[in-house]
Amino acid sequence: MRVVIAAQAERTHFLGLVPLAWALRSAGHEVVVASQPELAGAVSAAGLPFAPVGRDHHFGRISRRFASGGLPLLDFGEEDESRLTWRHLRDGHRQLVPFWWRMVNEPMVGDLVDLCRTWKPDLVVWEPTTFAGAVAARACGAAHVRFLWSVDLFARMRGLFLGRMEEQVPEVREDPLGEWLSGLAARYGVGFDEELVVGQATIDQVPDVLRIPVDGRLGVRYLGMRFVPYNGRAVVPDWLRERPEGRRLCLTLGTSATDRFGGYTLPLGEVLEALGQVDAEVVATVPLKARQDLGTVPSNVRLVDYVPLHALAATSTATINHGGPGTVFTMAAHAVPQVIVGRARLFDEPVLARRMVEAGAAVAPEPERVDTRTLYEGAVRALEGESLTRGALALRERMASQHDPAAIVECLERHTIERRPA
Repeated sequence: MRVVIAAQAERTHFLGLVPLAWALRSAGHEVVVASQPELAGAVSAAGLPFAPVGRDHHFGRISRRFASGGLPLLDFGEEDESRLTWRHLRDGHRQLVPFWWRMVNEPMVGDLVDLCRTWKPDLVVWEPTTFAGAVAARACGAAHVRFLWSVDLFARMRGLFLGRMEEQVPEVREDPLGEWLSGLAARYGVGFDEELVVGQATIDQVPDVLRIPVDGRLGVRYLGMRFVPYNGRAVVPDWLRERPEGRRLCLTLGTSATDRFGGYTLPLGEVLEALGQVDAEVVATVPLKARQDLGTVPSNVRLVDYVPLHALAATSTATINHGGPGTVFTMAAHAVPQVIVGRARLFDEPVLARRMVEAGAAVAPEPERVDTRTLYEGAVRALEGESLTRGALALRERMASQHDPAAIVECLERHTIERRPA
C-alpha cells in the first residue's frame, strides 16, 4: 500500500516516526514523508523519501514569545480539573488555535491535499499537531491514524473541553478548534467530526503504566507500539563504544532550552560544579554556544556537543534530564533511573515526570525548588538507589511488551482494508 506520513516541520515530532516509517518500507509499502521544506534535512538524513508541501511556519518565533511571558498559554499539563473551568478552557483555546495549530497547519494543508489527491495513498499517518494530515486523508478517501510522541494530552484536553462546553447553555457555547477545523475541512469538501482531532486509530508509544485517562466518548482506539530510540544521523565516538569502568551519569537538558526558550533555567556552571562531587563520570551534552562562559569544569565531567542518545543511555548508570519525551523514553528503554528537572508548564514534561515518579523509575523535584543541592542529592539517589533501579527495570519490561513496529504495520494493513471505501 501507499503511505503518506504527515508531520508539520518540528524535528523532534518527526524523529519518533522514523522506526515506523522504516518498518512500513521493510514490509514492502511505499512511504513518502510530507512536511514543510524546513524538515527536508531531517527526513533525508533518515533515508526516507520527502515531499515538501507548502511553506515553513514560524512557531519557533512564537515559542520565544511564550517563554518571555508574551502570551499565557493554557496549561495542558494541569491535572487539577477544578482549575480547568469553562472560561479558562475557552480562553485558552482562543489563543492556542491561531497561535499554534492554525500557524503550523495552514501553510501546508493545500499542498498536502493536492499531494494526496494526486498520489492517492491508502493510508495517512499524522503526528497529533498535524491536523492537515487527517483533512488530506479524508479529502482523498484514505484511511488515517494519529501517531503520538508523548502522553495523550491532546485527547485528554479535547474530552475535558467538550464536557465543559456541554454544561453551558447553547447561546454561549464556543469551540475554537472545532470551528477552525470545520472551516479548514470544508475548503476541500470534507465534513468535520472528532476523527479529525483524534484519528481513526492512535499509535501510542507510551506504555500503559504511563498513560493518562481520556474521555471515552471520543472513541480513541490505541495501538500500543514499542518505543524504538532514534535520534537522527550520528556517529558513535570511540569512548562510547564500551561501558565505563565505573558509574556514568548523563546530564542532558535538551536542545529546546537553548533553541526555543532562551537558555537553561539552571546555572550550568554551578550544576557541573555540584556534580563534580558525585562518584561517577558525568557526561554532559552541552551545545557549543552554551559552553562559552563555563570555564574549567570538574575533572570527572566530560563535555560533549552531541552524541547519539541511545548509545549514551546504553552505557549510563543514571541520568539528569529535562523531561522531554524522546529523552525520557530513550533512557527508560535502557532501564536508566532518572532525575527529571523540566519546566513547570512546558506542555507534557510535568505530566510525564509525574507518571515516571509514580512508576518508580524517576525522581522529579518541584521545578521551583530545584537547586544545585537538589540535583546533587537526586544524582546520588539515582546512581545508588535500589528502588529506582527496580522501577526502571520494571518499566523497561513494560515498554518491551508493546508491539514492535513490524507488528504495528500488520495492524495498519488490517485497519486500511477495513476503512477502504466500498
